[in-house]
Amino acid sequence: MPIVIAVPKGRILAEALPLLARAGVRPEAAFADENSRALRFGTDVPGIELIRVRAFDVATFVAHGAAQLGIVGSDVIGEFGFSELYAPVDLGIGHCRLSVAEPADLAARDDPRGWSHVRVATKYPRTTAAHFARRGVQAECVKLNGAMELAPTLGLAPRIVDLVSSGRTLKENGLVEVEVIAEVTSRLVVNRAAMKTIPEVVPLVDAFRRAVEGV
Repeated sequence: MPIVIAVPKGRILAEALPLLARAGVRPEAAFADENSRALRFGTDVPGIELIRVRAFDVATFVAHGAAQLGIVGSDVIGEFGFSELYAPVDLGIGHCRLSVAEPADLAARDDPRGWSHVRVATKYPRTTAAHFARRGVQAECVKLNGAMELAPTLGLAPRIVDLVSSGRTLKENGLVEVEVIAEVTSRLVVNRAAMKTIPEVVPLVDAFRRAVEGV
C-alpha cells in the first residue's frame, strides 16, 4: 500500500509545492493544475501518492487513516480536535488569522469588550464558542461552509468568524475586523497509528522538518 499525503486545494497548494520538493517529493504535473478534476496523483517517489481535497477533509482523511500524512491549517486542527492527529511540524506557510468581523457601521459604535452575547456565522463553531467562553461571552454560532460575508447583509447574523489574509474580501463586503481569535499557519499532520506502524512515515516527517529548517 502506498503512503498517501493529503494536500488542500486552493491557496495552500501553491505554497506547498516548493515545500514538497524540498522534502524530496515531486508530484506529477497535473497535481498543480487546479482545473484538473483528478484527485489522486503519483509522485517521483515510488510508494508515495498525493490526494488533493478540501482543507477540512484533509484532517478527516488523515485522522481515519485513509491518508497517512497531510498538510492543513492550524484552524482546521483546532476545530476538529481529532485525537488521532499528530501535528509535529509547523510548515510556516498559509499565514492568516481567524478573526471576528462585522459591518463597518456597527464597528464604529461597537466595543467588543462589552459583549455578553454574540450571534456569529462561521464554519468554526467549536473554536468560536470556546474562544468566547474563555471571555465569559455566550456565543450563538450559525454554521456556514462559505459565503460568510453575506450573513450580516442578509440578517443571518450580525457578525462572522472567518479566516482573514489581506482583508480585501472583508473590505469589499463592507466588513471590518474587530477581534483576532488566532494566528494560523499550515502544519504537517500525521496519523498516530501510521507513525507507529509504518516505518517509512517517520523519515518522511523528518524530511519535512529539514525542508522547513532549510537543512
